[in-house]
Amino acid sequence: MSLQNISNQTIALAGISQACSLVQQLATTGTADSAALESSIASLLKIDADSAMDVYGGLAGIQFGLRQLDEQLGGKVLTNPEQARYAAQLVYLQKQLAKRREMLETIRTGIARAQAQAEHFGVMHENVLANLADLYHGTISTLQPRIMVVGDQQYLGNQNTVNKIRALLLAGIRATLLWRQCGGARWKLLLFRKKLQDEARFLLTHL
Repeated sequence: MSLQNISNQTIALAGISQACSLVQQLATTGTADSAALESSIASLLKIDADSAMDVYGGLAGIQFGLRQLDEQLGGKVLTNPEQARYAAQLVYLQKQLAKRREMLETIRTGIARAQAQAEHFGVMHENVLANLADLYHGTISTLQPRIMVVGDQQYLGNQNTVNKIRALLLAGIRATLLWRQCGGARWKLLLFRKKLQDEARFLLTHL
């Protein structure tokens, strides 16, 4: 079954929005929506999925992101420029990553290790988050330009919070890859903005 349809593209975009919004929440408040956080982290461990929805364990797992996406697509001006900046950088970095075979292999190996840890400890265990954070730090964060997360230093100075942020940025890269696999492209964001927003709202009615 082809992944390339508007529903899968919308869910993948919501995955990017969800990761970026959670990063912002953690950086500025030290906390984040726990269900959405777990769903985004778990998406990293879903390598083989039949649809974009399966990557997030069903529509409920991407509900937070769909609401964020609806807000971002709805206004004539950006409702949250910081989130939009993170999203644009993730899209750019994923394109850079696609050219780096060795780095892709390093990430695949690290994800497999995290899968094994998650089976033993659970997805949100600190060991799993630390492993994913180290994986991001050793790979994606070496690409230019690095994503500079803006927030309150009392939260950005907390290692557990930093681990969650880095793991979420890796989940954002995963969502960006999914978006491309579903036929997503930057020009479609411009031309099909209303169609994508309508689909996000339609999906939200099923929750």
